[in-house]
Amino acid sequence: MTTCGCRTKAPVAEPTILDRIVERRRVDVRDAAAVVPRAALERSAASAPRAISFTGRLRAAGPMALIAEIKRASPSKGDIAPGMDAPAQSLRYAKAGAAGISVLTEPTWFKGTLDDLAAVRAAVDTMGGNRPAILRKDFIIDEYQVVEARAYGADALLLIVAALDDDTLARLFRFTGELGMESLVEVDTVEGMQRAVALGAPFIGINNRDLRSFTVDLRTTDTLATLAPRTALLAALSGIQQRADVERFAYAGAEAVLVGEALMLAGDPSAAVRELLGFAGSKS
Repeated sequence: MTTCGCRTKAPVAEPTILDRIVERRRVDVRDAAAVVPRAALERSAASAPRAISFTGRLRAAGPMALIAEIKRASPSKGDIAPGMDAPAQSLRYAKAGAAGISVLTEPTWFKGTLDDLAAVRAAVDTMGGNRPAILRKDFIIDEYQVVEARAYGADALLLIVAALDDDTLARLFRFTGELGMESLVEVDTVEGMQRAVALGAPFIGINNRDLRSFTVDLRTTDTLATLAPRTALLAALSGIQQRADVERFAYAGAEAVLVGEALMLAGDPSAAVRELLGFAGSKS
């Protein structure tokens, strides 16, 4: 009897949602750069309205600050509020007490645009020096997107540890700072937190949503917050629905929470912001 000596091929892992989004964003960046070269974008960034400190604004609003999000859709929920007037919604958030506003700019799964980012920045600029800080929330994988963020008015941007290797993460983190913005470094695993700590990230977001399956577990913040440096500003991201969730994460060590879907679906977003912040009876 003879044997073939053949090796069975290992099964190929199906790409995760995160894998698919990142691959799509690589194509998007190439397409965008073909239309607006980086040099032209850098000129726009150089003349953009100045950035303010995102962490400074959050800490000034303490002990617990709210980052309210403009989120039109998501991979897990589909359409949430695709026709929302982003500037008007951002002003509702800001006037109710949000210290930061996150604007999703990923177009395929989240139906966001850079125009939303620019329009929100223009809207909150009407509030003067006490405006909320603006975060570009996207799947940032290239320096071109960092320049875009500055050109369209962001004060900070999101860097997702799970989407980047160590060298790229460090390079984008450094480049973001060179353009006068801050990075919210997002983690959702122990390994991710270890990488954020090794990076020296002063602003860390703990995502309760698993970026591979998009399932939510609020215990993620409880666990990972214990591994963060005391000097870092921690923000809890995803799955926050009510004041009790905010209090839970404050107890865990977070100084900010980011809330999107619950606010986008709220009948009265201003009242929802006030309720999350613990002053539901206030109309200010």
